[in-house]
Amino acid sequence: MSAYDYDLFVIGAGSGGVRGSRMAAGMGKKVAVAEDMFLGGTCVNVGCVPKKLFVYASHFGEDFHDSQGFGWSVNDKSFNWKTLIENKNKEISRLNGIYENLLKNAGVELISGRATLVDAHTVEVAGKQYTAEKILVAVGGWPSVPEIPGKEYISTSNDAFYLEELPERIIVVGGGYIAVEFAGIFNGVGANVTQLYRSEKILRGFDEDIRGHLSTEIVRKGVDLRVNSNIASIEKTDSGLLATLEDGSKIEADFIMYATGRSPKTANLGLEAAGVEMDKAGAIIVNDDFQTSQPNIYALGDVINRVQLTPVAIEEAMVLVHNLFAGEDRKMDYDNIPTAVFSQPSVGTVGLTEAQAREQYGEIDVYKSDFRPMKFTLTENQERTLMKLIVDRKSDKVLGLHMVGPDAGEIVQGMGIALKAGATKAHFDATIGIHPSSAEEFVTMRSPVSS
Repeated sequence: MSAYDYDLFVIGAGSGGVRGSRMAAGMGKKVAVAEDMFLGGTCVNVGCVPKKLFVYASHFGEDFHDSQGFGWSVNDKSFNWKTLIENKNKEISRLNGIYENLLKNAGVELISGRATLVDAHTVEVAGKQYTAEKILVAVGGWPSVPEIPGKEYISTSNDAFYLEELPERIIVVGGGYIAVEFAGIFNGVGANVTQLYRSEKILRGFDEDIRGHLSTEIVRKGVDLRVNSNIASIEKTDSGLLATLEDGSKIEADFIMYATGRSPKTANLGLEAAGVEMDKAGAIIVNDDFQTSQPNIYALGDVINRVQLTPVAIEEAMVLVHNLFAGEDRKMDYDNIPTAVFSQPSVGTVGLTEAQAREQYGEIDVYKSDFRPMKFTLTENQERTLMKLIVDRKSDKVLGLHMVGPDAGEIVQGMGIALKAGATKAHFDATIGIHPSSAEEFVTMRSPVSS
């Protein structure tokens, strides 16, 4: 008989925590998971799921307009923000119930409340203590905002999902994927949107051509994108919120949303008492096996601040549980992770950027295609798609694949399999294209534009 209450106690019922607890329970282990907010974590409640629903909603205005070129007449167009919020809330509630049933059906004990570590083997929730042989911390992250005058008037993406009314004038601060996505969402449903980014080009870390192309399209769609711009202070006025920028200029808005980063939710978790080390940003330090400085305590997902993506946290959980309870020796592979930005137009990317490829491989060939999609040829829509392949000249291996355009995420998901399998440019060239489609451009690009 075990000396502990549980074989595994999981703190956090987000994507990684739920997958890890279910898998462990399925292997016959006694498992509990504690959650003090909502089941499904950031992704299901205030992240990728509701955000994608918002993105769908924001596309219809443009789609209605484009449909005229194909003979459709759509009259009396109107948008009701409250309807969107109500229907989104119903869907999230449905998903919460599904997550609860998944845990219960797997035999996982669900404990509601904020869990804190007492020591290496003890967790406390609502005044009650539980012991576990192994503990997994998967509490995720939380939006962070800067310390500026008027900070109390700043909202985050979490708040945006529960706005009762759609603000007329919105400032979105940030240049990462969350900022870019929400600028497109608000613009698409009719708000007047200004996006501020303190650096020269949005989407830091993405391929340079992607960054430039998307910036052009964002502006074309009506977002007032201002780079090298940042807010110095915010004050409330009779007519809204007044943002004073660092250059002294002022912008008035009804809603100011910051998407300037997320921080691990490790504060007041008792990590210090349990002997778990963190870095300066508050992220839990783990080794390649997701083991912390306390050997029986593990951590994964956004709280370790490696790759902040839902599917990554899920895969990390699968690797961990197979190693802990099935005697395997799996390692997490972070190479060639397909990524999508649900901007407008959307971005899909997998593999190395051109700059990374040049640094790591030296001689490369770059293939690009920039075109107006067939979908828009009968419309007034001037949106353009960009596709890009980066190839190692010596081995012919495709090192990176990038796209800006409709359904980029859907297309690049499949391409991600090819890169994971080590596909060469010859493999791409030998593949018959689906015609007519945008995706066929990836297998019909014959001449490099640079090397």
